[in-house]
Amino acid sequence: TVTGRVERREGDGRGRWRYILAVSDTEAPEVKRPPERITAIVRGADVPFEIGDIISGRARLTPPAGPALPELNDFSFGAYFDGIGANGFFYGAPTKVDAQAEPESAGSISDALLEWLYRLRSGIGDRIRLVLPGDTGAFAASLVTDERRAISDETTEALRQSGLAHIVAISGLNMALSAGIFFVGLRVILSLLPSIAQAWPTKKIAAAGALAAVTAYYLISGFAVSAERAFIMMAIMLIAVFFDRPSISLRNVALSALVILSISPSEVLGPSFQMSFAATLALVAGYDLWKRRSMRENAFAKLPVMKPVFVVGGFFGGIFLTSLIGGLSTALFSIEHFHRLTAYGLPANLAAMPVISCIVMPFGMMAMLLMPFGLDGPFWQVAGFGLELVMKIAKTVSGWGGDIGVGRLPGWYFAVAVAGFLLMMLLRTRLRHIGTAIIAASTLTLIVLPVPRSPDLVISEDGGLVAIAERAALASNRERPPDFIFDQWQRALVLPTHYPPKMLDGPAIPEGDGRRVRLSGDQQDEARVAMRAAATGGETNRFSCVKKAWCVSRLGNGKVVTVIDNAAYLGPACDAADIIVTSVRLRFDRCRTGASLFTGETLRRTGSLELRFTDGGLEVATAFDTLSRPWMRHRAYDWRSDSFTDSGTADVNDSGG
Repeated sequence: TVTGRVERREGDGRGRWRYILAVSDTEAPEVKRPPERITAIVRGADVPFEIGDIISGRARLTPPAGPALPELNDFSFGAYFDGIGANGFFYGAPTKVDAQAEPESAGSISDALLEWLYRLRSGIGDRIRLVLPGDTGAFAASLVTDERRAISDETTEALRQSGLAHIVAISGLNMALSAGIFFVGLRVILSLLPSIAQAWPTKKIAAAGALAAVTAYYLISGFAVSAERAFIMMAIMLIAVFFDRPSISLRNVALSALVILSISPSEVLGPSFQMSFAATLALVAGYDLWKRRSMRENAFAKLPVMKPVFVVGGFFGGIFLTSLIGGLSTALFSIEHFHRLTAYGLPANLAAMPVISCIVMPFGMMAMLLMPFGLDGPFWQVAGFGLELVMKIAKTVSGWGGDIGVGRLPGWYFAVAVAGFLLMMLLRTRLRHIGTAIIAASTLTLIVLPVPRSPDLVISEDGGLVAIAERAALASNRERPPDFIFDQWQRALVLPTHYPPKMLDGPAIPEGDGRRVRLSGDQQDEARVAMRAAATGGETNRFSCVKKAWCVSRLGNGKVVTVIDNAAYLGPACDAADIIVTSVRLRFDRCRTGASLFTGETLRRTGSLELRFTDGGLEVATAFDTLSRPWMRHRAYDWRSDSFTDSGTADVNDSGG
């Protein structure tokens, strides 16, 4: 039972709410080392809880997830630096606790201000979704408050496959459009007043107004790293106007990077930071090359009849170039972090960006300015019309296909290619082509080198999900494997097909606690015979399962793998299989028969596993080589002894690797 104060909240498209709670108490059982802050999903609540409410309820909590496979993203790293110690869900709707009955911790002025900002942010999101229901309102709210969970999975996937997902995240595009619209609009208004235009520096006044607008935008955006980077960049550019300095330069990019690194250095390893700065760096470098190009007189362009043509052509040409540069500059990071590329991002951006620039952002800004007066409705309707067009474009382009799975690449390639990319962007002479040569040479080497062998077996960090890798498919022990883990497996290994297990009619599960009950001798013999029959009679590289009991499969090399959900079946499994996997946290890690045993306890120390069968035995690749990092130390903690039980090194159990 968890009691905590609601610090943030965000709804999704299925009526659920995700809360970030500052934990004040735990009971039944009392957690010895409770997390200071958790995220928890609430289903079935009639009315969502407000920020600042104190709620209590029975919850299932787990530590933040580690890598789904070795060398993939470690989600516990980001959670640690975000101050999140656990995540999970409530069993039923929690109850609101009387504030008088629960003592509040003394908060600082900054904490109170932050809570007020999050309450304002949540209220703005609710208002937008009230005016624009469905995905349209969720899309609009994400552009203002960065609350993205309310967008349906279908629309999110369409935006991702079409290369338009960057619109959803508050980044340089949103900040630049909002600042530019406010800057140009205010300067035009001031220019219509001759007494002000002739006596005051209207450009600097407009820059000050735009700076105030983007500051307000940033404060209600949720402080994501992409928004932080974009705000710092825009602030530097607008402040440069005060001192008559060039606004767009690599110095501004460097300054914003230094500010972010000084505030939150951990962000440098995240995809948001890397992709955001890669696109910005490439666009600024490209703009610098464009400025230094040789200019030629074009008499044809001076004809009055041709001016509109060149204006329209310049507008779409600018969108084409920025989309091309942005897409190419972030492709490397998309491959590294998401193992995929979008083939049709360029046409999608050419079609969608005029709608965003000319309809969505201008009318969205007017709606935000008029929201305090309750006059925002008509402007949101126009902005919503534009967003519906964008979603239609995304779904149309995603229907073309073009979502290219690249898979996991060797670590050396990313480091070398990034070095080449930086040389291309930062050098101002022809020496920048050294970077081009490095990228080309590393890519050619990657193509020529033999493809690393895929694992034969992959195991999730909790032991609940196991899959056999074969050709273009993954055969798992679950009919409906959890999407969060399984999607990462499919993308990293480029195995899009899923073979579910064959369900068998097995003996009834013994009554009582399935993790503690003992099987009689006859029941063990019956289970042993059933496992061996399923292994020999079942299809190779496919699991055959008895629900809530065990799954077994015979691999192509003759080895037998058994996954048990019930610890009572451990004895028969050790006799019938060469590899046993269980999510139960056993106190031993070896079978008497010599079979390899991976349990909830061993997996807690190693994380997810990849197993490969070689002539020398079984090779085991672990997600963690050490547990000495602060975001991993909880894995070495033993609540029984209230101490850390390891020396900081993760050990694995294998039979030859």
